[in-house]
Amino acid sequence: MREFKRTDRVADQLQQELAVLIQREIKDPRLGMVTVSGVDVSRDLGYADVYVTLLGDNDAERIKENLTVLKRAAGFLRSQIAQRIKLRHVPELRFHYDASVARGHQLSSLIDQAVESDRARNGSEDPSSEDER
Repeated sequence: MREFKRTDRVADQLQQELAVLIQREIKDPRLGMVTVSGVDVSRDLGYADVYVTLLGDNDAERIKENLTVLKRAAGFLRSQIAQRIKLRHVPELRFHYDASVARGHQLSSLIDQAVESDRARNGSEDPSSEDER
């Protein structure tokens, strides 16, 4: 069995090309700093689910607006990809917001708060008890 499936290679190439195209070619002022965090391609290469994250505030309205801009630009992006990648059929692009990065930041801050809370609690104890350990 091969180490990498064709769909994985196509997904990686699509991710790289889309990141460049979104950054350089889409001139819509409503579009913020978008990062392509991942691409999943269907087995028949008919669809590509593109997961994006946004830099800065991630309120629901801003996410919706950016996804709308990307969905409207999907045809243009698909035609640009067709010129750059040698594929018989370029997958239809479907854009989704990737909440995993924001969730990771939230969990990281919760862990930092818990560690700081433990330090504060242990710091308020008698410091001579640490010498006995």
